[in-house]
This record gives sequence, C-alpha cells and structure tokens, in this order.
Amino acid sequence: MPRFLRSLVAVIAFVCLALPAAALDPRAGVHGFTLDNGLEVVVIEDARSPAVTHMLWYRAGAADEPPGISGIAHFLEHLMFKGTDSRAPGEFSAIVEAQGGRDNAFTSWDYTAYFQRVAADRLGLMMELEADRMANLSFTDAEWLPERDVILEERGQVVESRAGSVFNEIMRAALFKNHRYGIPIIGWRHEMEGLTGDHAMDFYRAHYGPNNAVLVVAGGVTVDEVRALAEAHYGPIPPNPVVVPRNRPVEPPHLAERRIIREDARVAQPYVLRQYLAPARRPGDQREAAALVLLAELLGGSPRTSFFAEQLLFAEPALALSASAFYSPIWLDHGTFGLSIVPAEGVTLQEAEDAMDAAVADFLRAGVDPDRLEVIRARIRASEIYAMDDVQGRARRIGAAMTSGLTLEDELAWSEILMSVTADEVMEAAAGIFDRNRAVTGWLMAPGGDVAPRSTGPARVELPSEQVSQ
Repeated sequence: MPRFLRSLVAVIAFVCLALPAAALDPRAGVHGFTLDNGLEVVVIEDARSPAVTHMLWYRAGAADEPPGISGIAHFLEHLMFKGTDSRAPGEFSAIVEAQGGRDNAFTSWDYTAYFQRVAADRLGLMMELEADRMANLSFTDAEWLPERDVILEERGQVVESRAGSVFNEIMRAALFKNHRYGIPIIGWRHEMEGLTGDHAMDFYRAHYGPNNAVLVVAGGVTVDEVRALAEAHYGPIPPNPVVVPRNRPVEPPHLAERRIIREDARVAQPYVLRQYLAPARRPGDQREAAALVLLAELLGGSPRTSFFAEQLLFAEPALALSASAFYSPIWLDHGTFGLSIVPAEGVTLQEAEDAMDAAVADFLRAGVDPDRLEVIRARIRASEIYAMDDVQGRARRIGAAMTSGLTLEDELAWSEILMSVTADEVMEAAAGIFDRNRAVTGWLMAPGGDVAPRSTGPARVELPSEQVSQ
C-alpha cells in the first residue's frame, strides 16, 4: 500500500478507536413505535443539548401527483404555511420564530417533509402546530393565487436561470420514459400556471394524514416524553380513509441508448454527463446498493484515490479537469448512477466521453484495488461516525429512508452493510450497471463549443437536485 494511503487509514483508525463504543453504534438512543392511528414515530435521544428537531414526513411527493398538474406537491408544501381553521396565515412560522426556533420544509419525488428546530421544552407546542395543519389546513383564493406566482418565480430562479439545472431537467425527462421521476419536482411551467387551490386541497386530502406519515424527533428528549406528547397531539387525529398504497406508472424496458446535446450561451465549461437507471436500496436487501456506493467512490470519489483521477486527471497529457461518479440510492422505485467529465483545455467532448468510457472499461478489466478499497472503507466509516454528531442530519436520513420504502432497521443497518461489502460484490454490481441501453448521455456546451476552452474557473458539473425547499 502506498505510504499516503497507509497514513490515511491509520489516522481514521485512530479516530474510530478513540471513540466509545456507544458513539459508533447507529442504534444507540434510537427508538421507534407506532400510534394507533398509524403514525410511525422515531426518537433519536441525544442529551448533549437541550434542543430538539421535530420533523414530520409524508409519503407523498412529486411522483405521486396526478398527470397534468405537476408541481402540486411542492405547491401544497408552500400552502401548508398559510392558515388552518383556527390559525391565521403565517401564524405557524411566527410562533416558531417567537420561540427562538426556525422552521422550513422540502419536497422530493417520494416525500414531503416539514421541520422545526427549537428548545426541547417547546416540543409540545411544535406538535400542536403540526398536528393542527395535518388535519385542519385552510386557505382562500387570496392566499393561494399569489403563492402560485411565488413558485413560478422560484422555478425561474432555481431552474431556468441556470444552464446546468435546465440540462439536468432535460436529461431526467429522457432517462425516465414513463415513470413520474422524469417530471421535475417543482413542475413544468405550463402546468404550474394552471394549478389551483382546489388541486392543492385535493392532493392534501388524498395523501395527508397520520397513517401516511413518519414523525422523527431528535435531540434532548426521551422516548417516553415523545410518546406522551405524540399521543396527546397526534393521537386524536383519525386515520385518513382516502390514503391508498402508491400505484405509480411502471418504467418499461429500456432497449436503446438516448443522447442529448444542449447548447446554452451561459456555459463556460462544457461537460459530459451520463446517467444510468440503477437499483435503489431495497428493504431487507441493501447489499447491491451498498456495492454501488463503493463503486462510485472507487471510480470517481476523492481525487487521491479514484480510478478516474489516475486515468483522466493525472494522465500525460491530462484529459480532464474533473471527473466523477455518483450514485443516488434512496428511492421508492428506481435509483440512478451517474458519470461526468469536464474535459481539459483543447479536448473535445467526444474525446472526453471516449476517455471516460475507456477508463470504465479499464476498471472492469483490472478489478478493485484492495488498497483503495481499504482507504474508501475507512473514509466511509469516518463519515458515518461524523454523521452521528449531526442530530438533524440523522433525522433527515431516517425520515427519507422510511418514506422511500425502507424500514427503520434498514437505515440503522446501512453503515454495517457498507463496511461489509466485498470487492467481488462491487465488481458484480459494476458488471450490471454499465448498460448503455439503460442510460442517457448528455453534452452541455456553448453554441459551437464542443472543444473545452482554457479554464476560467472551477470545473464543476451541476449534479441533479433531489429536493426543492420552501
């Protein structure tokens, strides 16, 4: 093993050994239970601070929207901050702020989540507020009409004003031919313009209720305290009888490669992006997904250890300014695995794509370097340990997993599975993922600019976003 790799492994091992065993156990202080009305509750006890994160997740996102009204899940997220039968518009956030807290929300394809961060002794008030809007949302035309303008402006800011975001939207629409993962979370503009308050209320009534939600509470509280408060505030809400199991369009077999060329005058550095359909983490069977996480790290993770860095960045002459691999595993239906390359000065996009493909082929022939695998395992282990220190981050991970088809036990076992995946499993996953018939390859460049110019800034690829925030 090279000297710098030995040093890195030694440092990470020292950090791991220096921590008490409880600090390394993702199950420590984590409890789960279910109320009689179907609300699943997870408590992460952490007494280091008298603060608490209260997160309510609904199993309803952009992929659950009816055809023709894309963006309604995110529009409803905005309208949840209006009023209820007993509270005025904006009163929710004003109360949270008056308690010294903060609140927000975000929407993805598989879920919508609302959260508050407050002092632990204000937890009961947060539950009272959140339970109220779970059951009693109310808004008028005077409230939803201007909010539609807000989300249209948001689309302009976060998508249409950025060349990379527009490109990612085009790529995703080409990758998913039938599944609603191909439709933007924020929605298509022409459909957003027709959204109404009735659309939002219909979506609310169809999907919001305790039997379609997961409550995650993390911080300076005990499970007994949370149970008592949850039963008092959420317990009286009856299950929503309209909620039905998710029934989404099935993605048909992909039989041909798709290619996109997007020219945009705002592009300073052209790049190649490819996305493959990939397996997601499956409940009770997460080893393939874990192998894909390691594969992405081996191919295009840290520049100090990645195969792409060796083959493309540090070659003579250098072929790329940057190259990466990424995998998105937390999905109810389909994951995605991606590759990207930003060509070095004077290298065409075709030459960059060919070099990237050659590097993948070389990796498949060479197999996993055991020294690199050991370093990546150590780095992942350290990352998982550091994540234990982020209470709100842990709550987000658990909530996202449980609203995307996984169980609490699946999420708590994830770190151990990542560490136990073998080189053979990584290569088996690699052999199955690189099917060009299940991929979209895209070139993003300035008009007529398929040759990379002299670099004038960071060589960044804007990766696809998986959430839209309030």
